[in-house]
Amino acid sequence: MSRDRNRLTVLKLFLLFSVVLSGCSLLPKEEEALTPPLVEPVQENYSTAKAEKGTITQEIKGNGRFESTAQDEAIYKDKNGRISKIHVVSGDVVKKGDILVELLLDGLDIQVQEQALAMEKAEYALREAKLNEENDEKTFELAALQYKLEQKKYDRLSKQYDSRTIRSEVNGKVTFVDTLKEGDLIEPYRSIVSVADPTKLRVVLEVNSSDNNVAVGSDVLLNYKSKTFNGIVVQSPLSAPITQNQEQINRNNRFVYIKMDELPPDADIGTLIDVRIITEQRDDVIKIPKGGLRSFGGRNFVRVLEEGSKLREIDVEPGIKSSTEVEIVKGLEEGQVVILQ
Repeated sequence: MSRDRNRLTVLKLFLLFSVVLSGCSLLPKEEEALTPPLVEPVQENYSTAKAEKGTITQEIKGNGRFESTAQDEAIYKDKNGRISKIHVVSGDVVKKGDILVELLLDGLDIQVQEQALAMEKAEYALREAKLNEENDEKTFELAALQYKLEQKKYDRLSKQYDSRTIRSEVNGKVTFVDTLKEGDLIEPYRSIVSVADPTKLRVVLEVNSSDNNVAVGSDVLLNYKSKTFNGIVVQSPLSAPITQNQEQINRNNRFVYIKMDELPPDADIGTLIDVRIITEQRDDVIKIPKGGLRSFGGRNFVRVLEEGSKLREIDVEPGIKSSTEVEIVKGLEEGQVVILQ
């Protein structure tokens, strides 16, 4: 009996051990860890340019236009004037002496006639004073002074009356006509008609306040219909003549005037022309693209690329600038690689 129990115990242990072993065989095998791929570090790409020696030109560019140097303004300078008739339209060709405008001067014709009569009376009184031997010298002097006074009044009124007809002072083309109509009142010193001589032309270019230091005599390159012409600056804001006319002062402060060596045969008043004024030129200097110069907090510097990938900041002193390049006066050497912005 005891022997049977021992056999049963051994059998149970054997069966239990078999179950444990079979359970281990049913577990999935552990996967081996994957080796990560090798990734090369990303190299940053820079836009660069080499500092080089050469010529740099500082210039002003813009669209100029032709205007006449011989111009005439039909201006009525007195008071109480009205339009009678404007004889021209814009674009008309006129000669010196041609009538541009006729005016109505309210009551002035009657004043002229009245003053002519007053002058005749004074002249008659003067003759009477001469013939009358009883008159003393003082009476004669007073009569003479009265006649001179009446004559001056008449001359002044006659001149004013003659101003009712405004004539052209130059040969040329009408470039402006006011929109005034017959009977309209004219303010004193209002321009009614403008005439300009199209054979006497110059170029005018409007400049910014930062460019108004252009020197008289500066060389100018002009391009008109794909042909290049030369010229020089003859007047700039700094060289403009002194005047009390505020309108002229404002104009002089904004414009540069250019004389061309040769005029295009088909140039006309108001026609546009490309202008390039050379304000300064330097040769054999270190220069870089403008995008390479950096500024921050009053500091000017560049970033250079050394030994392939090493970056270094260098303080520099900039010089003149063109539209695309900047001169480096100090801090950079020829051949250094500059990183552009």
